[in-house]
Amino acid sequence: MKLTFLGHAAVRLQHDAHEVLIDPFLSGNPNAVTAPEALSPSHVILTHAHADHVGDTVAIAERCRAIVVGAVEVVNRLAQEGVEGVGMNVGGAAEFPFGRVQFTPAWHSSSFADGTYGGTPMGVIVEMGGVTVFHAGDTALFSDLALVARRPIDVALVPIGDHFTMGPEDALAAVRMLMPRHVVPVHYDTFPPIRQDARAFAQRVEAETESRAHALAPGEALDL
Repeated sequence: MKLTFLGHAAVRLQHDAHEVLIDPFLSGNPNAVTAPEALSPSHVILTHAHADHVGDTVAIAERCRAIVVGAVEVVNRLAQEGVEGVGMNVGGAAEFPFGRVQFTPAWHSSSFADGTYGGTPMGVIVEMGGVTVFHAGDTALFSDLALVARRPIDVALVPIGDHFTMGPEDALAAVRMLMPRHVVPVHYDTFPPIRQDARAFAQRVEAETESRAHALAPGEALDL
């Protein structure tokens, strides 16, 4: 399975003929190097409704006929724009042609750009091609992250930006609870309030935990 960091909290997962996006914020992202038109997913997974996560979902879904998977409130709202989706909620799991999706809690907020309620913010576990990926979403540090580690995690995507999510210190504590084989920091450097040194964070992860860390540049991939 190939995981490509697209910038901010956006990632692309690929295995065989399957391509899945998570939180595809691209055209409004000053650090993105991949155009939405270059992507052809069958499914788009959304952790919550904030604009820097929904991003280009509607345009991508319309062009590719992709199915959006996310909170019921998010899917219902996007359905008004003609997007097909599968609404889920915290703790729920479902099988898809590419693999299995299960949503987890995330301590954050969730609303659309106009202030409309966007359902519960969530993290997500994606099992694809024999690899288990945990995208923590936008979250604070909380002890129940340890429960996610009941299932061995191959790669964890954890926010490090601070201000709106965990900062590096709390993200390091999250890694200790999650115990993944690999760690990829996300949700940093896009805007001034969330500037962080991702390489310094990665060095601490490798020095203080058993995980390998990868401070990927936008467009850079990790083969798992």
